[in-house]
Amino acid sequence: MITNEKVEFKAQFDDSEEVPVIIIERDDESGSFSSTPQNNIKKPHRRWPWIAGSIAATLLLVAVALGGILWYRYHVNIGVQISCTPEENIEKLKVQTLEHIQPEVCAVSDTILDVALNIYELRGLRAEISFEEPDTLDESVFLYMRCADHNDEGPKYKGSIVANGQELENDGSTRLGYCGMVGDRTVIGISRSDAVKDFVISNNGSFFRQFILVSNHELPSRFHLHGKVERCALGRINDQLYYIKTQNRETLWDFADALREYGFIDAIYITGGNENYSYYRTADGTRHDIGDPESYPFTKWKGNVPWLVFKK
Repeated sequence: MITNEKVEFKAQFDDSEEVPVIIIERDDESGSFSSTPQNNIKKPHRRWPWIAGSIAATLLLVAVALGGILWYRYHVNIGVQISCTPEENIEKLKVQTLEHIQPEVCAVSDTILDVALNIYELRGLRAEISFEEPDTLDESVFLYMRCADHNDEGPKYKGSIVANGQELENDGSTRLGYCGMVGDRTVIGISRSDAVKDFVISNNGSFFRQFILVSNHELPSRFHLHGKVERCALGRINDQLYYIKTQNRETLWDFADALREYGFIDAIYITGGNENYSYYRTADGTRHDIGDPESYPFTKWKGNVPWLVFKK
């Protein structure tokens, strides 16, 4: 039987002092005592739901933060500074009324950081992508070169490529440099964005992607191609485009560093070397060979190779 007894103790003190009263309650059969009334005892709370919720909320915040960092690194911070945004390049492509410039290619040679270069300035020319190598007698062609890469087994292209408004491949995973062509205007830039490509498609233009060599006077932290071979590039100083080719075998790093030292703001890689013949024309229409004429025509992968062709 449960009892509820109160025991009072009184101590003897002087009359000048208050007499304290100590009350001890016995609440159960075991005879245990409590100095706290039974109705004031606090029941223990179950805290594990709150702890689990806090952990889940923390993990969610970490996941959101990590996702934001990865998105920023993928779409915005690509390892180099950008000199011209896709939106700015689109505005350049929109401007089709230009002053007449004499179509020509002006060639110079120079040696920068012990890298011998042939540099071809492109003036008054429009660009397009063709899957047929130009004829040497075609006087409308002032310069041509390889552009996008592809697999050996067939027309499976590496990096995005658009020819005359038709998208043939969409891949911007590693090749963050690009070249866009609409009408008489051609631009190059560095970005993972597809804004320029989409604009080119909607305007029946051409577009391809290649590796970064120089972006806003900076080199990327690493290159995807190694070894020493003849190197080619498409570069920009202000709004003037240049085709650049090494005279000797060079590493991609040495080539890119020479381009930066020369003054190129942006430069993207161009496939090719001595295995590919090409030519350029001066203002009077005279054809000048680039590479070995015995290599013409380039029959390997015929019909699959995308040629970047500059015409008057």
